[in-house]
Amino acid sequence: MDFTLTEEQKMLKAMVKDFATKELEPIAAEIDENARFPTESIKKMSELGLLGIGFPEEYGGNGGGKIESNIVTEEISRVCAATGTIYFVTTGLAGYPIYKYSNDDQRKRFVPPIATGQTLSAYALTEAGAGSDPASMETTATRCDKGYLLNGTKIFITNGNEAGIILVFATTNRAQRHKGISAFVVEKGTPGFSVGKLEHKLGIRASSTAELVFENCFVPEANRLGSEGDGFKIAIDAIDGSRVSVAAQAIGIAQGAFEKALSYAKERQQFGQPIANFQAIQWMLADMATRIDAARLLTYRAAYLQDKGLPFIKESSMAKLFSAEVSMWVTNKAIQIYGGYGYVKDYPLERYFRDAKITEIYEGTSEMQRMTIARSLMREG
Repeated sequence: MDFTLTEEQKMLKAMVKDFATKELEPIAAEIDENARFPTESIKKMSELGLLGIGFPEEYGGNGGGKIESNIVTEEISRVCAATGTIYFVTTGLAGYPIYKYSNDDQRKRFVPPIATGQTLSAYALTEAGAGSDPASMETTATRCDKGYLLNGTKIFITNGNEAGIILVFATTNRAQRHKGISAFVVEKGTPGFSVGKLEHKLGIRASSTAELVFENCFVPEANRLGSEGDGFKIAIDAIDGSRVSVAAQAIGIAQGAFEKALSYAKERQQFGQPIANFQAIQWMLADMATRIDAARLLTYRAAYLQDKGLPFIKESSMAKLFSAEVSMWVTNKAIQIYGGYGYVKDYPLERYFRDAKITEIYEGTSEMQRMTIARSLMREG
């Protein structure tokens, strides 16, 4: 496998890096401090065609695959992880399964608004009692004339406050547990659907994390993806792919922290010389660069396999597990290099550190990734 970027991918990377540096980095601290959703930034990303990556041109997209979308996620997260989250959730975690599992009519209705940036999308699976165990969900979809009535509450939903298209999972047959879960597209403004509490978070504060409430919310049968009972398969497939996106985000956070630590070490003077001259600092920087590179290669491998339609579940879990833990380690060491300055909000390292933590949690905790990897190893053995 050759993971050298093509000329087109190199151009995409350079373009997104330039955009992120000029447009996102200057406001990253402010939108984090005020937990302000970056509406204008998302609009500019849409104008650049970034929200269309991964979707075919016939549905308003710009083509490309997982490697291209990972390039965008990494470069955006290098300066603003919250914006990276908004991006990969709307195009990947929610947008990808909506495209993949829709019929022709559904694709024409739901995919172009996402691919062109007309609206964001969200993925509503998690509940208070159903996180890593979706089979325990209590949100129900009860059949009625020409559709379903949804009742229940979802929590921790990224883009939940802004999304115009929400992929919602509900049980149509609770006795069948995971085999009784179905998937529905709910559009903003649908009677019976409302946004509840917005979470006040440790990190990625500029992205919204919302509670979604469904009270006799009518969803037409035409908005169901696949058949009844297909929801668990759809949900897990989406998460498997999105783990690769989280890995790319973690790498972006780590890369951004590393670059800042390297620059600071060259400038900071102690004992009459830059601290970069001291072996202790050099070894930290060497280890940071090595771990980031290893994480990136793991992630490119998983993205490559996904793009080729090959099995990638174990590889996506490995990429997410390793990249997330590298991100936490690198941001911690970057703060150490900054010393006291790394601990204050006048400098960006404390934000990178706070943002890195979520990559060990969402789309499956590090513990869940180890379980997935171990189960794959047992089957292979």
